[in-house]
Amino acid sequence: MFNFCVDPSVLPDWQWMACYLTTGKHMAIYYSVFTVLILLAITAPLALAFGFGGALASRSHILPLQWFGKGYIAIVRGVPDVAFFLFFVIALDQGIEYLRHKTLCPEWSEPIRQGNDFVVCQAAKMPLGSAPQWMHETYGFALAVLTFAIVFGAFAANVLFGAMRAVPRAQLETAEAYGMSQRQTFWRVLVPQMWVYALPGLSNLWMVLIKATPLLFLLGIEDIVYWARELGGTKTPRFTDYPHGDWRMWYFLALLVFYLLFTRLSEIVLSRIMARLTKGQATAAGEAQRKAATA
Repeated sequence: MFNFCVDPSVLPDWQWMACYLTTGKHMAIYYSVFTVLILLAITAPLALAFGFGGALASRSHILPLQWFGKGYIAIVRGVPDVAFFLFFVIALDQGIEYLRHKTLCPEWSEPIRQGNDFVVCQAAKMPLGSAPQWMHETYGFALAVLTFAIVFGAFAANVLFGAMRAVPRAQLETAEAYGMSQRQTFWRVLVPQMWVYALPGLSNLWMVLIKATPLLFLLGIEDIVYWARELGGTKTPRFTDYPHGDWRMWYFLALLVFYLLFTRLSEIVLSRIMARLTKGQATAAGEAQRKAATA
């Protein structure tokens, strides 16, 4: 906070606004932007790993594994995201505490389910009630990352499964004719070739993931949407040194600009990746590049 912010009531407008935008609560909304970026940075590769595993399972010749892969894709894609987020986080949290309860408190005689309450011993709580605040926040964030990765991993699995099937069969037959094993054909031919077919779908999935980050609020994490609503609400002189009316529209307008700029930057980066992947490929995009180079 600036030195001249001691008495905001006597400040000119620009200094008042400078002081207002550097209060402790406003620092929280700035930090929450980094929370969203960290979520995306961790969730995207993790969801891609889930997706790749789901696609491999769906292609497996082992029937139970194939059922698992296709079931994962169908079930997660078929459940609304909000419902899955709310159910899975609660179920996973209670499942972890239940296992810890059975391990750490074998002498417990009371039922765990008591009406609508889920009651376990204090030693089984995750995290412990005596744990510092940062551990509670980290635990909640880890559950959020896992939930996002499972949901978007199912969509990525569907995209990658289709991309693997889109690779021309002649490419694989040529590899086999050169004496490559099935494993070598998969890793050296199929996987490198599939990305050019998968990237359009994965690009769209990345955009959807960006737009889904406000769902962090449903998982108890104080993200930018939470702080925009909190800071934009009407404030009176009784509770703050910076009273103002209902400014939620301006805060959400700032969020709109932030997400538009972020998605635009993503489009630029993804288009360059697509141009790199299609270079020399026997695809419509690769053919367009060859024609442009010879024109």
